[in-house]
Amino acid sequence: MIRFLVIGAIICVGCKLLFGRWPWQYLKATSTRQQAVFRARKLLGVRANAQHGEILEAHKRLITMIHPDRGGTNEQVHEANAARDLLMDELPDQN
Repeated sequence: MIRFLVIGAIICVGCKLLFGRWPWQYLKATSTRQQAVFRARKLLGVRANAQHGEILEAHKRLITMIHPDRGGTNEQVHEANAARDLLMDELPDQN
């Protein structure tokens, strides 16, 4: 029994050294807001550390592609606007 505990401890420490996280941290679900931010970044195609100008430029490019006058839908435009707003809210204050 002690042998299994020692092996388990070694595996846990090895996981922390190799991946930077404890094994039980992989079981914790990410928050809904973090998931929404991830989807917004993916939709707009911006990096995790994108700045104000990059977000606006990506939004502008996406809107030109999905605008209803070009075959897109209103829902797509609303989704792009919501993604932009969410990412803008995530930016640190510039004050």
